[in-house]
Amino acid sequence: MRIIRIFDTTLRDGEQSPGASMNVGEKLQLAAQLARLGVDIIEAGFAIASPGDFDAIRAIGAEVEGPVICSLARAKEEDIKRAWEAVRDAPRNRIHTFHSTSDIHLKYQFRIDRDEALRRSVQMTQLAKSLVDDVEFSPMDATRTDIGYLCEVIEAVIDAGASTVNIPDTVGYSIPHEFGDMIKAIRGRVKNIDRAVISVHCHNDLGLASSNSLSAVLNGAGQIECTVNGIGERAGNCSMEEVVMALRTRRDIFDADTNINTKEIIRSSRLVTKITGMSVQPNKAIVGANAFAHESGIHQDGLLKEKSTYEIIRPETIGLHRTKFVLGKHSGRHAFRTRLRELGYELSDDEINSAFERFKRLADQKKDIYDEDIEAVVSEELSRIPETYSLLDMHISSGFHEKPAAVVKLKAGGETVEKTEHGDGPVDAVFRAITSITGTRSRLLKYEVKAITGGTDALGEVVCSIEEDGRSVSGNGADTDIIIASAKAYINALNKLAARKRQ
Repeated sequence: MRIIRIFDTTLRDGEQSPGASMNVGEKLQLAAQLARLGVDIIEAGFAIASPGDFDAIRAIGAEVEGPVICSLARAKEEDIKRAWEAVRDAPRNRIHTFHSTSDIHLKYQFRIDRDEALRRSVQMTQLAKSLVDDVEFSPMDATRTDIGYLCEVIEAVIDAGASTVNIPDTVGYSIPHEFGDMIKAIRGRVKNIDRAVISVHCHNDLGLASSNSLSAVLNGAGQIECTVNGIGERAGNCSMEEVVMALRTRRDIFDADTNINTKEIIRSSRLVTKITGMSVQPNKAIVGANAFAHESGIHQDGLLKEKSTYEIIRPETIGLHRTKFVLGKHSGRHAFRTRLRELGYELSDDEINSAFERFKRLADQKKDIYDEDIEAVVSEELSRIPETYSLLDMHISSGFHEKPAAVVKLKAGGETVEKTEHGDGPVDAVFRAITSITGTRSRLLKYEVKAITGGTDALGEVVCSIEEDGRSVSGNGADTDIIIASAKAYINALNKLAARKRQ
């Protein structure tokens, strides 16, 4: 099985994302984590770009052990010498130099011909080789370069001392089969290609960076250049976690793996997010918040029976503790029962069925269901008693210039009764209507409202304490509508009072 080198450019190309700039201390912290992750090469920066970049590269080279420490350099003498000064103290170092080769770049950006580009590429590769043993060369915009000329440049820079030749899809233009064919053509047409590792550096402008990189591996590439979370210029770079886990998961296809300690993937991802402030989209492969979250009842049921039914990667593999079951309107009874057990509740089948129906109604009202919501539903279910009164419907009207009114419909003693009452507020009007229907003489001792969870759709819980003829009881009600929760709590208390009277 081949080992594919992981060349991490989070600190260089990743930092080029707008707003992702890092200071020296942050770069050191992230480089240390990349070493724990097990990347083979860290492109620590672009030495000539700024004094801060230079200082960061030098500090990383002096303090971070394990990976090769690399600096980027244009095919210019001053760039290469500055890169050498930055990496010279690293026990293992590399200079990565580059020059454009596409006719588009040569004509419009550099205003030189192919011969001049080739001459500069060879001379600067030779200069870099005189300073370090490990030299990488990139023909920028390779995927829009004439394949014959591209092979000529690659062969020349290998002869000049490059031990790695990187094929960049600089503008994210290529598609997988095309990119794979290019790598295959390079292997077949460059006579001395056996003296160098073929690397690939793919951008994500068409969303194909990871696919292109994997296609390159199938066609002989031995190094992938990538970033944590896929951050980088424009639409970003090839995502490190995606290609690493694709190789690890589909060894049957690639017959290749990496040296990455995958249990450090989540920690690395979160550190990049923390340092750069660039959040990962929830549905991002591998490291997104929903990557191992399941709400579908069919999926949850299968996972509870056998993990492999709906998970091709175990969450523990990348440093997560467990699969996340999101309880919502798509969840099934099996997942609901399992979550209740995790929360410490053992309910009978009838109680489960009744609580599940309440949970489903709540899930239709709320976007996010929290454990506290589930506990409120269960508490309400466990506190249920034979219903002398049950709420069928209610309607509230209230406003600045309108006296609050409530129309309440209850089932009481086998009959359906509807009453309209006014009050000082909507809750008072509801309570008056309920009292009118039930004919009770109870006195309200306490009325408490609290939000169980955050957000404007939070489930509200109401506690009502009432007293009649020396008997005191408390009722509970929960709902996203606090008026309905109040009515439920008051009726729950009245039902408890009626049960005590019967006893």
